[in-house]
Amino acid sequence: GGTNFGKKAREILLSNSLNSKRAELLLFLADRSEHYTEIIKPNRDKLILSDRGFLSGIGYALANGNFDFEYLVELNRFALEDSFPDLIILFETDIETLTRRTQAEDKTLDGIELRGLEYLMSVQKYMHQSLKKLDIPYLLIDATKDIESIHQTIYSRIKADAQHLL
Repeated sequence: GGTNFGKKAREILLSNSLNSKRAELLLFLADRSEHYTEIIKPNRDKLILSDRGFLSGIGYALANGNFDFEYLVELNRFALEDSFPDLIILFETDIETLTRRTQAEDKTLDGIELRGLEYLMSVQKYMHQSLKKLDIPYLLIDATKDIESIHQTIYSRIKADAQHLL
């Protein structure tokens, strides 16, 4: 959602108005390509922290069923002009924490969250499985931990990885 197109695509995706899982996948990919072209590519010489994107798109597509992992990687490779992340940070949670967060009084569920907790946990499972198949460095974060310890873990990893840039 960081581009004008992305904001419109996100609105469509979260409204749950698409009946075709293929159309949903293609809209995710179009958004990813536009985001890469407008935001990531012009800033490749900088440290870029970006949420979602490549891995979550694969996780959602696999959770939706009838998609081949290798084919999804190739579609993303095309959308991203062969430019995959240098590091992926995956926040993993348990069903109890996810339940608590989705049932918070101030939380309005979007179309994807309305698919249910089991669906969201399956997306997480597919994201984790995908990380193990990809040749991309990653960091798994226990999202049930306190924010400060999560921050320190991520900061330490990024600082260590960025040493070669200094």
